[in-house]
Amino acid sequence: MKYQNIYHKEETKINVLVTGVAGFIGYHTARALLNHGITVHGIDHLNAYYDVQLKHDRLKQLQPYDQFYFYPIGLDQRDAIQQIVEIQQITHIIHLAAQAGVRYSLTNPDSYIESNITGFLNILEVCRATDVKHLIYASSSSVYGANVKTPFSTDDAVDHPVSLYAATKKANELMAHTYSHLYNIPTTGLRFFTVYGPWGRPDMAYFKFCDAIMNDQPIQLYNHGKMLRDFTYIDDIVDAIIPLIDLAPTLQTSRIGQQLTPSTSHAPYRIYNIGNNQPEQLVTLIQYLDNLLGKKAIKQYVTMQPGDVEKTYADIEDLERAIGFKPKTNLYTGLRQFVEWYMNYYVKKNL
Repeated sequence: MKYQNIYHKEETKINVLVTGVAGFIGYHTARALLNHGITVHGIDHLNAYYDVQLKHDRLKQLQPYDQFYFYPIGLDQRDAIQQIVEIQQITHIIHLAAQAGVRYSLTNPDSYIESNITGFLNILEVCRATDVKHLIYASSSSVYGANVKTPFSTDDAVDHPVSLYAATKKANELMAHTYSHLYNIPTTGLRFFTVYGPWGRPDMAYFKFCDAIMNDQPIQLYNHGKMLRDFTYIDDIVDAIIPLIDLAPTLQTSRIGQQLTPSTSHAPYRIYNIGNNQPEQLVTLIQYLDNLLGKKAIKQYVTMQPGDVEKTYADIEDLERAIGFKPKTNLYTGLRQFVEWYMNYYVKKNL
């Protein structure tokens, strides 16, 4: 991989910095931007939370684009990030880098504070010191925590997180609002709901289930298989991100002194859910994988794990009003495309 020197200057109308560009959502977002003719500058620390080779292989898919520049730096390198933003005249930041995973946060809490809190602070400080027009950042459906009213609405309070990961994502939203209010920085937070698809993260349930079925290993179904997830295909996620780039929130002086909702403000601040708006049981996902792989899963039913929630379900009315968003990919279709990629990436190349 040839890395870009940060002192090379590229002048275009729109320059987007994507953090976590070698990650699952970061890679797909960067590719979509590049296909739209937008210059992308990507950063990624390439840590070993999961298979680093998968991250390098995602980057190889982006390398042929002339308008793609990659910098192997982490969120802790604020000065280097600021140099990129200033020298490359970055206009928009899509912040997707984070320490992911609910269960990992139970045993490695420090990494969540370093990446998701301190790292996000560094991004906000870079925005404050430069002329970034819009910061879009990844939040998570996990912020809804112990909420039981469904579907989850951005107007719902999110005061009861059940994992440290969720707490850091809620903290990100609070931090973003503070910077929007104090420094007039337009920020948009996106609460992603169980994203899946090709080039996905190996620690996600659908990916682990596929691995287990292919290798004749048992699958553990938490809450005795009664978990419900609003599985959202990666292309639908990206289809929402791209039009939001030019939809930067604005200062609403008319709202000052009025009652505010959790997702809106007088400040240039906005929160959206991005989900499929149709939760599915994990047992349904496994049935689909059985069919697509031509093998039967070995199921083990176990109790709910710490940090888990029983059900996620996205209310996406706000996003539909804003950009006309409607998810296009049902679970079976999305899993079929994931399995096709999985077989090509992991199975056929090793035959």
